[in-house]
Amino acid sequence: MKPTKLISFLFIIFFLSGCLSPLTLNRAVIVYDDAVTKAESEQLLINIARAQHHEPIHFTRVPNIAATFDFRMNAGGTPALTGDSGGLLMPLFGGSIAENPTFTIIPIEGEEFTRRLLTPFHQSKLTLLLRQHFDVDLLLRMMAQEVHLHPHHSHDIEISPPVDFEQHFRFKRGRHRNASDRNTIELTREQANRVRMRSQRHQKQVTYHNNPSDNPGYEMFRKVALHLSAIQDQKQLYVEPLTFERSWTIPAASVSAEGFQALEKEFTVRYNAEDNTYTLSKQSLGPILITNYDPDIVCCEERAELFEMTSPWITHDVAFDIHPDYAGGEWPIQGSFRLRSFHSILNFLGHALGENPEYDVEKDARTPPIAHDENPRMTLDLKVSDTPLSGAGLTVKSHGNYYAINTAEPDAHWNRNAFQLLYILFRMTITDAPLLGAPSITIAK
Repeated sequence: MKPTKLISFLFIIFFLSGCLSPLTLNRAVIVYDDAVTKAESEQLLINIARAQHHEPIHFTRVPNIAATFDFRMNAGGTPALTGDSGGLLMPLFGGSIAENPTFTIIPIEGEEFTRRLLTPFHQSKLTLLLRQHFDVDLLLRMMAQEVHLHPHHSHDIEISPPVDFEQHFRFKRGRHRNASDRNTIELTREQANRVRMRSQRHQKQVTYHNNPSDNPGYEMFRKVALHLSAIQDQKQLYVEPLTFERSWTIPAASVSAEGFQALEKEFTVRYNAEDNTYTLSKQSLGPILITNYDPDIVCCEERAELFEMTSPWITHDVAFDIHPDYAGGEWPIQGSFRLRSFHSILNFLGHALGENPEYDVEKDARTPPIAHDENPRMTLDLKVSDTPLSGAGLTVKSHGNYYAINTAEPDAHWNRNAFQLLYILFRMTITDAPLLGAPSITIAK
């Protein structure tokens, strides 16, 4: 073989070996990613089936995949076997690729994961998902266990007859009984009235459960969620944290120069020449509030009323205020949704397949039109069959049946989004567990 041809063959060999490495890596990354995602998705379906049959819920994960690739190329030459070219050398080359993946499979267990599995979702997670343009109706139907409706206006509350403020609105700390003791806290008449109104507001609130077995509660819950969805369709639904300004007054003589500089970093400082004092003010974020108006326009008394409505602030509650002067105001409602845990979500979806099925609920007559009339009967509709489901996409077999997402129209888009939401909520629930000391199964191919 001529030297130029030999050099060309060697160049081709090295070029091919260089190309195969990234191509193989890309293929491996995609294949393994698809395999892990499919495994987690199938686990979700299996756990819904377990919940349907009141069996324990359990998850495993693949935290580590170590894949080793062995690339080998060889080349040579051999005399031509026949013909006039028998004295010439013919090139020979070949190659091989060996793949040796190692998977680590770890059960997701322990007190930390169990706590996260059973703890209701924080309101900030609902806000995060709403900003990803998920339908608020879908989010609430899956994530909320109940809705509390409050009287919309303070004049709806019947004020009890006057009471003895000295007797009923004096709170003592510790064991002191003397009214003149410094540990005694006296409330003004205005403060006492607010305490009484808040107490009566909470006494008069009505709770509606997102549970099909509670027909009146389930239907009202669905109608409230649909009402918010209709406002969202008009792009008039706001989900923002309430901001409050707190202020303190301190004597100017008590602040040194160094202390004043430190205060300016944390507070807005205003000097009051009349009484030689400083007023310190600071804005702080409060609970999440769903509204049909921009909450930044609310000021003073209205903001104070919203503060009263959201007090006490519970992190897994999401308050809402639909004002009559804005979109959807034909049905002005105030209240809060109480979020549930991921474990409760799986039980809700599993029980809906059998003993506690969801059913159709029409929107309230005061609710504006809903885009595409989207109001599915099921939060997540699954096909369940004792025979294989052809063309059903993601399918698992559990408890003698086949389970698959119902992708038939008209609710195919809704069901796909519902399962995507369920997967995201699962990812929000699991936590990174340390590999050391964790029980695992290692599979080497």
